[in-house]
Order: sequence, then structure tokens, then C-alpha cells
Amino acid sequence: MVARIDGRCFTTLTKEKHRFEAPYDIKFRDMMIETVKHLMQCGFKILYGYTQSDEISLLLDLNEDVFERKERKLNSVLTGEASAKFSLLLGDIGAFDCRICQLPTRQLVIDYFRWRNEDAHRNALNAHCYWSLRKEGVSPEKSAATFSKMSVALKNEFLFQKGINFNDLPNWQKRGVGVYWETYEKDGLNPITGENVKASRKRVKVDIDLPMKDQYSNFIDSLLPGNA
Repeated sequence: MVARIDGRCFTTLTKEKHRFEAPYDIKFRDMMIETVKHLMQCGFKILYGYTQSDEISLLLDLNEDVFERKERKLNSVLTGEASAKFSLLLGDIGAFDCRICQLPTRQLVIDYFRWRNEDAHRNALNAHCYWSLRKEGVSPEKSAATFSKMSVALKNEFLFQKGINFNDLPNWQKRGVGVYWETYEKDGLNPITGENVKASRKRVKVDIDLPMKDQYSNFIDSLLPGNA
């Protein structure tokens, strides 16, 4: 199961009420990351969390049986946890909705996250083009219409003429952010022998430099059961 969690009316919240930097804001990014980290540690077995813009995708462990896998409970609890955490970080009400996607095969799980990864890339290109005009005083309607039928190559060229090399933009803007568990060794003490020992522990890792395309598919595959 994948839980897809989306911000409700976040355009108004982030662009009009709180006026975060457009098209991307590091403070907002970090709020979304902290929300994902909270969701991964609030009682669910989650293998992977992914966020881009105002959306979050959570890959639940195949054997997760909390609430007997009842969708209505998963939706309501995850929505509440995400909304509460983000609101505390923002200092204002930020609400999310949630829906559960049932993906019965390994390949569908890989395809889902590959889709969101590539969507982040499309969104980044469009957002930088759109806001480059908006910041010059062009209306929202005209800015959107300018790029509605423009090819990817022409959008890249448009940005280049504005002094922006799309390839040089931060990867977290173009690919989103991944959050997953990593194993590390910690110094410990054997209580019986008194000897110094190494203990394996798990912690949440935030990855703002995710791979793309087939490399990203392979990365998601490595997180699924059956792989080390």
C-alpha cells in the first residue's frame, strides 16, 4: 500500500497567506521533510517516504496490519498526523487529505514512485518558467498560457535566456526528497562482560539528491522486500 497525502488549498496558504519564496522555498521544503519524518515514526511500518511540492507518498511495509489494514482508518489517522505536525511547524492551520493506493505487484510500486519522481521534474521546469514571468509583472493567466504548448526544449531555452540553467538547479527541486531507514553502527557496552561492542541501529535518512530514471527505479526496488 502507498498512502498519497496532499496539502489542501496550499497554493493560497503558501503563496498568498504566508508568502513563501516562489517557485521553491527551503523553509517550506524542510517543513514537508519534518512532516514525512514524523509520519515514519508515529506508529506505522513505513519503508519509504517521498515528498515533492505539497505532496507526500508513503510506502507501507507489506506486512503492516495496523488497524487491520482498514483504509478509512489509515486515511483518517495519517491525515490527522500530517496536518497536526505541519500545522505546529507552520504556526498556522495546514490541512492534508489522504488516499490509499493498493499496488499488488512489485513493478507497480516501482512505477508509482518513478511517476512521482518524473512529475517532480516536469513541475520544476514549469514552475521556474511560470514564476520567471510572474516576477516580471506578467499576469498569472498570461504566464500560464505562454508555456501551455511549449516543448521541453524550448522551456529550457527560455530559462537559459533568463540566466537559469535548469540542469544546475538543486536536485531536490527537480526530483523531490526521499526519506528512508538506514542501518548504522553505534558504540556500546556489553553489560555482562564489560567489553566495548558495536551495536546495529536504524535511523531515518533524508536524501535530497535522489537519482533519476532507471537508477531511481533500481533504488526503489532495493527498498522492497526480498532485497538487502
